[in-house]
Amino acid sequence: MKKFSLYIIYIVIFLTNAQSYAQQDTMKGYRVEGDEIVFSFDRRDYDKATSDESGKKYDFDDLDIENVVVSGEFNKWSTKKWKMTKVDENIYELRKKITDFTDEFSWEFKFVINNSYWAEPSDEDKNIVRATKNGSRLNVYNLKMYTAYPHDLGNASFILKGYQNAKKVVVSGSFNKWNENLFLMNKTEDGWSLKLQMKPGEYQYKFIVDGQWIADPHNLYKTTNEFGGYNSILNIKVPVDFILNGYPNAEKVILAGSFNNWSDNNYKMIRTKNGWKYTVSLSGGKHHYKYIIDDQWIVDPDNPVKEYDAEGNINSVCMVK
Repeated sequence: MKKFSLYIIYIVIFLTNAQSYAQQDTMKGYRVEGDEIVFSFDRRDYDKATSDESGKKYDFDDLDIENVVVSGEFNKWSTKKWKMTKVDENIYELRKKITDFTDEFSWEFKFVINNSYWAEPSDEDKNIVRATKNGSRLNVYNLKMYTAYPHDLGNASFILKGYQNAKKVVVSGSFNKWNENLFLMNKTEDGWSLKLQMKPGEYQYKFIVDGQWIADPHNLYKTTNEFGGYNSILNIKVPVDFILNGYPNAEKVILAGSFNNWSDNNYKMIRTKNGWKYTVSLSGGKHHYKYIIDDQWIVDPDNPVKEYDAEGNINSVCMVK
């Protein structure tokens, strides 16, 4: 789409300290490189496999691997669609764009051998969850993939001052399905800190200090939760460029949208060589907008995506992912 460009800082994992390394190293089955999720299967990491038909377990060394498939919630647990590429005698990989996935914060997945045998993670793998079938828990695990990751240049900084005598501090929230162990914070001179790279959007979170859940005492933005307490709120935004080509004779061009309550004077666009431009920091999701050219409202002529609003007006649509 010509209209606007999204400068989303995707996660590039540089393991520059021991804490980050420990957390990333325990994420079995995938990693993030730039704007891609790389699923990685290493046969040496698995001891058992379960037959899809009989449920019988096999020693992994007894299987002759012909192909490996990524199967999970994101592809309706297909055992054939997401076929992996063989890298060497032990490793298979599959690359997918982050934008190929929905806005869910985590997905369960597994690897399927020869379209028939499910590679079984062990209970020692950190990103596991008990598998279920028809609502009943099974005696095997699925792997879990999250959209938030520790990164030294992450776009979300979590800081908790004090608590120097605490043994373990974790940040937990809607971005990791409130996992109580995944994101260990790093001890600093005056407290604890952790940076995460996260998709744009609004999230709820809390800190867990030696097992005790607390809201962020330094964040005034909170919401009540189902337990009668409070969760802290974090809104991750990214800069979005709105560009209107042409209209060199216009005296004034305004950007109006759902993100500024349709103000007709707030966002005055800047004249450029080829037209007009204005940059807005937006959270994830759908945003409606229009341009006001010398008091005349128009939809974006370069953006084919349009929708009716609740009042029957046609607006251009900007999606931030």
